[in-house]
Amino acid sequence: MDRSGLHVRLKQTAPIPLDAKFACGEGELLALVGISGAGKTTILRTIAGLYRPQLGHVGCGEATWLDTERGLDLPPHRRRVGLVFQSYALFPHMTALGNVLAALGHRPAEEREAVARALLDQVHLHRLASRRPAELSGGQQQRVAIARALAREPLVLLLDEPFSAVDRPTRRRLQTELTELRQAVRMPIILVTHDIAEAAALADRICVVDRGETLQTDRPADLLAAPANARVAFALDLPDEQGRIF
Repeated sequence: MDRSGLHVRLKQTAPIPLDAKFACGEGELLALVGISGAGKTTILRTIAGLYRPQLGHVGCGEATWLDTERGLDLPPHRRRVGLVFQSYALFPHMTALGNVLAALGHRPAEEREAVARALLDQVHLHRLASRRPAELSGGQQQRVAIARALAREPLVLLLDEPFSAVDRPTRRRLQTELTELRQAVRMPIILVTHDIAEAAALADRICVVDRGETLQTDRPADLLAAPANARVAFALDLPDEQGRIF
């Protein structure tokens, strides 16, 4: 079995139904798509160790982070995961540089500032390192959040609706920057979005989620051309295989 990349299997009936199974390879961007409340964020939180399902397995490469059959459930700080929340969750009293430094406690003290500044440069914010979140635009705050996530030296990057709080021109710029960033970091990236056009533009593959269940995973063109069933078509607001529109 290929052990590279991220592998996820989750199963439970309550309180939040889950029946999810997917993989994301090295350097791949996989979009989890579905309507609000479909379970996408719960899946992301489970990968990060912020939610434990009744049954499941989460691993990345040779590392296993969750295996309920073995009673293994590593806490978030022991999982090499970079997570960018929809709200960015920056520390308001810290500068952009300080927010990134806060994620570098695992590095020797004498290296931290140089690493933090290099990460801010990678997301085009080196000139704004001394500004606090309130002094930054939504797009700039998102860049700080990505730099902070990368500061953990993650094996996988998780993005929860990262463009939902910005205007359309900023969204387009950030999408372009994400495309550039993924070429540099070469790790599995999971993007949660309800925007099928965004997913189709950015992702190598799309995984459709409904009520916690992964219904179909495919390349964007193949998925949009041939939804597997009516539930997939409904989740994507597309005709199903018989041409019906829901």
